Amino acid sequence: MASSDSETRWTEQRGKRPVRIANCSGYKADPGYHMRYQAELGDVDFITGDYLAEVNIAENAQAHAAGNHPGWEKTAWEGIEQTIDILFEKKIKVIVNGGAHNPKGLAEKVQELVTSKGYNMKIAYVLGDNLFEEMKDIREKGLPPHLDSDNSEVTVADHALDLIEKGDKPVVSANAYLGAREIVKGLEQGADIIIAGRVADASPVIGAAWYWHSWQDTDYDELAGALIAGHLIECSGYVTGSNFAGFYEYPSDDLYDITFGIAEVERDGTCVITKHEAKKGFVTEDTVKCQFLYELQGNIYLNSDVKALLDDVQVREEGKNRIRVWGIRGAPPPPTTKLGIFYQAGYQSEIVVNATGYGTQEKFELWERMIRFGLKRQGILDRFDILEFQRLGVPEHNPRSQLRSTTYCRVFAEASDPKVNLGLASVFGEFSMQHYSGFHCTADLRTAVPKPYISYFPAIYPQSSLKTSINILGPTNSSNALQTNSIRTTPPPKFEELTKRQSYETANPVDMTSFGPTTRARLGDMVLARSGDKGGNANIGFFVPTALPSSYLPSSPLYIEAWDWLRTFLTIPKLKAMFGDSWSDKFHMERVEFPKIYAVHFVVYGVLGRGVSGSSRLDSFAKGMGDWLRDVVVDVPVKFIDGRQRKAHAGTYAATELNGADGHRS
Repeated sequence: MASSDSETRWTEQRGKRPVRIANCSGYKADPGYHMRYQAELGDVDFITGDYLAEVNIAENAQAHAAGNHPGWEKTAWEGIEQTIDILFEKKIKVIVNGGAHNPKGLAEKVQELVTSKGYNMKIAYVLGDNLFEEMKDIREKGLPPHLDSDNSEVTVADHALDLIEKGDKPVVSANAYLGAREIVKGLEQGADIIIAGRVADASPVIGAAWYWHSWQDTDYDELAGALIAGHLIECSGYVTGSNFAGFYEYPSDDLYDITFGIAEVERDGTCVITKHEAKKGFVTEDTVKCQFLYELQGNIYLNSDVKALLDDVQVREEGKNRIRVWGIRGAPPPPTTKLGIFYQAGYQSEIVVNATGYGTQEKFELWERMIRFGLKRQGILDRFDILEFQRLGVPEHNPRSQLRSTTYCRVFAEASDPKVNLGLASVFGEFSMQHYSGFHCTADLRTAVPKPYISYFPAIYPQSSLKTSINILGPTNSSNALQTNSIRTTPPPKFEELTKRQSYETANPVDMTSFGPTTRARLGDMVLARSGDKGGNANIGFFVPTALPSSYLPSSPLYIEAWDWLRTFLTIPKLKAMFGDSWSDKFHMERVEFPKIYAVHFVVYGVLGRGVSGSSRLDSFAKGMGDWLRDVVVDVPVKFIDGRQRKAHAGTYAATELNGADGHRS
């Protein structure tokens, strides 16, 4: 597209057609070439990028403060550097949060680049999310409320309040999750590239759509639709085939080196999720449903600008790689926004030992008993914040190789004093020749040496107390310094207090005997799922997939029956039972339904401990939780499973085995 054609697109087409927003990143590791792909492989109006997971903004905080790190994400710069010529030629605008701790620094570096190219492009950056100065003396000023403080049924994780109760836990970063208001103001001022720090993941997409369609800040239905459009494309390739529960039904070569998602957001806030046809990946109803269910808080999705009410969400295929999403309603935002506080929590260490075959359970019991004895004799057993002996895997029955017979025990420890962790390593050495039969482990024990770690306290902060601005870079002054036009922004005009989150079992449950004979099968032979984390909490969404045998279409009676079975079967008590030994009464579970996409959604509070870098869980972001629960064997009606099992991946849990000695039909 020629530059003059691009200018015409912006002057004549803005607001008259859907805005086409391509996302290039969901985490700092996404290489810069993904921004270039989104620019060069087809026409888009905006490119957005989400480079900040909850922890990585804190990882470089101390190095940046000491002058040893630029404070912004390297891959965000690499994307702009690789793409700048195409951005200028096609007049594509860019909005990214890759500025992290130093949006100004990255914006100035980008300004140097466009100046060296002779391009007439306006660069801007967002300020106001970084609250470190206000939070660094938190023991004197007081700790903001916990994110789940309004839920009386939630128990805060052990040691979650160490930040204020102990004097050796200094804050390293504190960033509020901003909305899209600063982005919109920057676009109104003519910005071509906007660099933000910790805006909410979907805020760049909201800002682009808001500006394009000239919405008012009280157009809540439209803003809510854009929020969900942003949610759907914000996670790299998660909507185009990555992290997809039904991956095994697609050719393996289609599942990597993929391009990321694009949202076409219409004036009313509805959207079509798509991708460039060039290169690999795919967008289906099921990939969109999986991503929709990822990291939800229930049936209300919160943002600083709007609350999205999700109960009536609908998804429908309009063509190859084109999925329409609608039914989202909006409401005024809450008066608070999320505040992520990270602090130096102490030291972590980890030791992994293996056991093979015969007597594995007894071997690990002996190992744990011996190590605890040694720690007690040293007088440090009770000085750990966390000390867990986690047994991973089950040895294969009648194993076909030693590897298939081998499992391991993960000893995970956290303590305030590194000498306590060193004591664990000392005991390991002390008993290194008093081990169980067949003891072995990796020769590299560097993880046994304590390393400092940062932990996470999710809080809420009043939006009215934020001091936010958009800052437009201009020409240099006489002293060769860039001039900046700083424009203060204001909070949303209206707030709505949060009410207690909904949680309910299904209305009008169906008589389970009406579905006919059952067979023992994995839940995943019938449903797909997606799980993720919200700090110390996990969310899990299960749904009846669209990609079923041709007689099993969403409009068919069999599909509706499958939904009736899922919503009746998957209750809170049932999911707790499926958790098995992983369930604790310290956890709290909530349940809602999205009936128009045939999905049941759960939030499990406290299951990830303190969450993020402070969690002791092997799967600390709960990404594998959904697939674990899909592997649990339950009674499934035969009419839903026949033919489906073999289509899925019958080799790992064959239908013949299910109906043989280990299974039954009733």
